[in-house]
Amino acid sequence: MDFDETPEEIAFRAEARAWLEEHAPPFAAEGAKVSVYISDPEEEHRYLTASKAWQAHKYDHAWAGITWPTTYGGRGGTPTQDGIFRSEEAKLLSAWGVFAVGIGMAGPTIMAHGTEEQKQRYLHPMLRGDEVWCQLFSEPNAGSDLGGLSTSAVRDGDEWVVNGQKVWNSGAHYSDYGILLTRSNLDAPKNRGITYFLVDMKTPGIECRPLRQITGAAHFNEVFFTDVRIPHANVLGEVDGGWGPMMTTLSNERALIGGSPRAVFPGTVDLARRMGVADDPTMRQLMAQSYIRHQIMKYLGYRAKTAATKGVAPGPESSIIKLFLSQHLSAESDMLMAMLGPDALLWGESAIDDGRWQLDFVGQWNPKIGGGTDQIQRNTIGEKVLGLPSEPRVDKGIPFRDIPK
Repeated sequence: MDFDETPEEIAFRAEARAWLEEHAPPFAAEGAKVSVYISDPEEEHRYLTASKAWQAHKYDHAWAGITWPTTYGGRGGTPTQDGIFRSEEAKLLSAWGVFAVGIGMAGPTIMAHGTEEQKQRYLHPMLRGDEVWCQLFSEPNAGSDLGGLSTSAVRDGDEWVVNGQKVWNSGAHYSDYGILLTRSNLDAPKNRGITYFLVDMKTPGIECRPLRQITGAAHFNEVFFTDVRIPHANVLGEVDGGWGPMMTTLSNERALIGGSPRAVFPGTVDLARRMGVADDPTMRQLMAQSYIRHQIMKYLGYRAKTAATKGVAPGPESSIIKLFLSQHLSAESDMLMAMLGPDALLWGESAIDDGRWQLDFVGQWNPKIGGGTDQIQRNTIGEKVLGLPSEPRVDKGIPFRDIPK
């Protein structure tokens, strides 16, 4: 890959920067936050409203969905152009989080596995931000092992009746639609017999209960399904064939998480200077290691963009950058607390920079779990990337109903 931007890409960056500088400021007041850390419901509503308004503004000016086909409202650009636009956008506001599941995960999965009717119905309002999406995969007894999910889907004519529980569902309490995995065939092995649905979150029988996190926010939810009726037309892919669309979603999710690191290195150097530790030999070693990790993430991102430019969809390699980001955030957070010293014990308005560094510290476990735990990423890398022998699986090939519970 040529790491220098081409003349066309330099021109694209200048065009994107000029447009953003002209159009973004009115939206920046409520769109310059990290949504997962917002704890006040009214503030969250303002952030959601501002994010949707900004997304609609980008859509109406052909700046939403840089890589999406023009047929579905996108710009038909390259992954490199998408990276350029997002990097410039992030300098002004961070309203992307609300649409990460929809535009970053559900959209690519619908494009890959959906019918033309589904694409026309869901992709345009998704990209414009008119409809917000959530992910309904993990369950209390089936998080890392999604093949063990038990939320049931029973067909009744042209509808499916769904019962069960999901958990750790980001933004489900304000979402319009969800991507849902269900168990539709008890006689098939665990990784089969799964059906993937597109579900209206306003359907009777769906209840969302926000979960309060250590940060004080309630970004995640547990979602209960009680005799929820979903039209058969909302099946994505084949009945009992949801594993394929699910892997498409997960690959995009891991690439999304790993490809959007909280690049705080310049801020940490400034913090070290303000705290009077910038000349401390131990701290300088930690900052050097932080810089090295940032460079590694940058080049891992280049590799992913190179593959995307060649038309290669995110695969198991996306687990590498996702795992590396998780490890980086742990080391970065420990370094930040060491810089703060006793001030690290403060919180909120009482803390330096209103406690943003403490939020990064307590929030570092999100990427360790979301999108598949670190342990699952290591298994994926070992088996799917390095070709190592698979872990022994005593439930392989056994009908789901016969697996001991």
